[in-house]
Amino acid sequence: MRRVVVFGVGAVGGGIAAALAEAGTEVLGIARGAQLQALRDGPLRVRTPDGDIVVRVPVVDSPAVIDFRPDDLILLTMKSQDTPAAVQALRAAGVTGQPVFCFQNGVSNEDAALRVFPNVHGVTVMMPVSFTRPGEVVANGAPKIGLFDIGRYPSGADDDDRALAALLDGPRLGGFVHEDVMASKRGKLLLNVSNAIDAAIGKEFRQGEIAERARAEAEAVFRAAGLGWQDVGLDDPRRKSLMQMKDVPGAARAGSSTTQSLARGTGSVETD
Repeated sequence: MRRVVVFGVGAVGGGIAAALAEAGTEVLGIARGAQLQALRDGPLRVRTPDGDIVVRVPVVDSPAVIDFRPDDLILLTMKSQDTPAAVQALRAAGVTGQPVFCFQNGVSNEDAALRVFPNVHGVTVMMPVSFTRPGEVVANGAPKIGLFDIGRYPSGADDDDRALAALLDGPRLGGFVHEDVMASKRGKLLLNVSNAIDAAIGKEFRQGEIAERARAEAEAVFRAAGLGWQDVGLDDPRRKSLMQMKDVPGAARAGSSTTQSLARGTGSVETD
């Protein structure tokens, strides 16, 4: 079985790493700060509506200490502003032709990775998760905590996509090979334009005139560039059947990923 290297063990990366480890996949995480120390000292806990996932996930503080294998599946799960430094660190550590998967919001990470690596893949992340305390992730999706469209960048699909989708496709996660994954990611971006609104003036404004105008502008940009998109919102039938939003007892949802960055005081956010 192929190893999965998760670069960025936060909300998304932590949820994925825990679910894969629980299913028996070999996982290695790259973490930093308090999260690194928490996972060295104890298990990673993912709280879900259907009960907790509690697993030990081995972690390191840098790609430089990893002996990368030719068939490693490398997942970028950090925020977009951290991608350029991350891909340079991977290259310095000896990564060359291994598949690199961008498990990130937005549509700029793939280009940043492709400047360094030839084998780049896009992934649409549909995963309502929160990370505000080291060692713990809250996932509000059920029965699956995350769904992912996976494809080669800029288009197509290959054996690496199929291998990763097969590893992800289990009781906790759902993986789908997608021949035009960037159309899916552009659809997700249209949902994420409201993240900055949430962070700046409150989650009650994620619906209404400001959000509608932000989305309309994003759609106009796509049309002007001749780019289409695919709806991956709540009307996606996969979300209705496989991942419905539910409360996790004793855990209030922290808001968008941008709001969570502000709450943790990380010093930067993914929105320009």
